[in-house]
Amino acid sequence: MKKVLLFGLLAVSSLSATSCKNPDVRSDEDITAKPLPEIPAAPDTTGGKTAPVNPATREINAVNATEDIKKMQPVM
Repeated sequence: MKKVLLFGLLAVSSLSATSCKNPDVRSDEDITAKPLPEIPAAPDTTGGKTAPVNPATREINAVNATEDIKKMQPVM
């Protein structure tokens, strides 16, 4: 009985999987690829000025970290 039920479920699942093809969906052969347009350059809102030196935006590396730690240490 269990084997018949198992084969029946297997048959139903294979039938439902093969009958789910939608004829309205286009295949890959109908689709043509077009190149995307180029991304425009970002506008310059600074007016050509350079950004002021800000310690919060500088590069994080061992030398800068050591300097920051030395500044935070109390002077004895």
